[in-house]
Amino acid sequence: MRGLLARRMKFHLIGAFVVSVGSAALYKFGVAEPRKQAYADFYRNYDPMKDFKAMKAAGVLESAPAK
Repeated sequence: MRGLLARRMKFHLIGAFVVSVGSAALYKFGVAEPRKQAYADFYRNYDPMKDFKAMKAAGVLESAPAK
């Protein structure tokens, strides 16, 4: 039983480090990168004036009433 706490602590510390790095990598490549790519794809061909005219025609904007 001598050194049991130190041995178990070392094992759990290494395991926690591996799990946390794995979780961070999984989030980065599974969530963050696809999200950044989706934003880049959306704004590549985005026309704000076309979107403004569509919202104005729909009556969404109070400051620019539809005529």
